[in-house]
Amino acid sequence: MGKQVWKPGTMLYPVPAVMVSCGDFDGESNIITIAWTGIVNSDPAMTYISVRPERYSYDIIKNSSEFVINITTEELAFATDFCGVRSGRDFNKFQEMRLTPERASAVKCPVIKESPINIECEVKDIIKFGSHDMFIAKIVAVLADEKYMDNTGRFNFEKSRPLCYSHGEYYGLGKYLGKFGHSVKKNRNK
Repeated sequence: MGKQVWKPGTMLYPVPAVMVSCGDFDGESNIITIAWTGIVNSDPAMTYISVRPERYSYDIIKNSSEFVINITTEELAFATDFCGVRSGRDFNKFQEMRLTPERASAVKCPVIKESPINIECEVKDIIKFGSHDMFIAKIVAVLADEKYMDNTGRFNFEKSRPLCYSHGEYYGLGKYLGKFGHSVKKNRNK
């Protein structure tokens, strides 16, 4: 069998399915589900989210220059989907999904308490593309839920059961296959 040639498309999967919270406690706040996100730099730590300009959260993020990436879990799959298909114009997603807004440490946006990792971000640039605009942001703080820490202080992602998105479907992370660098690690048993 050979390979089929397809038109250019978004076939880089799986990707994280995250809930991005925006706004503040005194005015409007919202949660938007984002799959177009990732790391763009490690020093300084920087990330991005891509948002359609017509989305309710777009102007909130653009005007505040802040957002929080809340890592999702298998337990949060229903809320993650709801926050992606329902508009904040029509629903208070924190209330509808019984999610708990908590104060962030470095930004005014609420973090989602039920998320195991909250990545607080300050927008540094907005790049306009076709269907989406990319918000490039500096990571200014990361909150990690202590219930997922092991006795060495390492965050155990496997225990949190992170959620990913692949071509219209949600999945759990899967099984452990090896640690970064395992392919070149010298056998210590020699």
